[in-house]
Amino acid sequence: MTAPARQLDAIHAMLAAGHRNLRIERHSLLLWGIPAGLLWVLSESILTPAQLPDLRERALAWLGLLAVVLITIAAVDWHFTRKIKATRDEAWSFIHRQVIKIWWLMMGLAALATFAMFFYGGGYMVCTVWLVCLGISLYVHGLFSEELLEWIGILTILIGIASLIAKLPYETMRWLAAAVFGLGLPLLALMLDGGRHRPAVVRLLQMLGWMAVVLILPIWVENSAHNHTLPETPSVPLAEYLQHPPSTGDTIVLLPAGTVIPVELAMSGGLFVSDSESPVLPLKLARPLELLLRDGELTGDARFPGETWQQSRQVRWISIPWLKAELSPQRGPLVTGSLIVQLHDQ
Repeated sequence: MTAPARQLDAIHAMLAAGHRNLRIERHSLLLWGIPAGLLWVLSESILTPAQLPDLRERALAWLGLLAVVLITIAAVDWHFTRKIKATRDEAWSFIHRQVIKIWWLMMGLAALATFAMFFYGGGYMVCTVWLVCLGISLYVHGLFSEELLEWIGILTILIGIASLIAKLPYETMRWLAAAVFGLGLPLLALMLDGGRHRPAVVRLLQMLGWMAVVLILPIWVENSAHNHTLPETPSVPLAEYLQHPPSTGDTIVLLPAGTVIPVELAMSGGLFVSDSESPVLPLKLARPLELLLRDGELTGDARFPGETWQQSRQVRWISIPWLKAELSPQRGPLVTGSLIVQLHDQ
């Protein structure tokens, strides 16, 4: 290569570096990743319905906890970033500060969406919301920084959306979110290379390695933790169980077809009369069903006779797609809706 050609390449490299002149600090990824990952791991053990039965109090408690965690992380990250920039005698550009604020905005939106889901439903999507917001934050930062952030941001968005489309169990989605935040962001901090050009093969290997850590590892760990053998003892008819219920051990109870299962609805809100007797919706089984009890308590595992068990974490029993109010001369005031109760065949 001639000297002029080398000079032109150097000029092009400088221009490209000028277009991507921001650098995310490694400590930022550690600060935003590790505490959030721990919070995802502990989310089923703190501020639970058993600890805070009132929905409004539980929602406000979660909002307060998220606000404290996010504001603390943002303040510490801002302080250390400014200190490191000053130590290196490096200017902290206006664009970089605005990109950080976009990150704050996306995390704040995810926290507010989590709060709203307590009242308007959609809790199954909470992991996807956080992953998509994180992915957008990384992608926007990568537009002005390293391409690696763009690719990781896109992968994070795809992981969140794909887990929702695949209808993964919430428990699996929670561990995926914990892995993306708690493992993926620290790993990304180690992978940063200052925006240097890398061959496509190297980038591909980086992406595959990152996905193996945040996808394959948590799914394998989560499946291994729940890979316990359910009992195959003979089932006990419902009538016999009601007469002589065992207090300890595993028991399989067979509910025959036609069994009426009352669904009690707790009324509140002040619009309708709420007396001591809750409204009851009688549902009748169309097929025999076997349920597993452990020490007298339902585990949530169920199956049709002769088929394999469907574990509680993988079963989505009930969904209510819609409710609608009507007022007609024929029927008067009426509320109609759709209640789907299902257990998929194996």
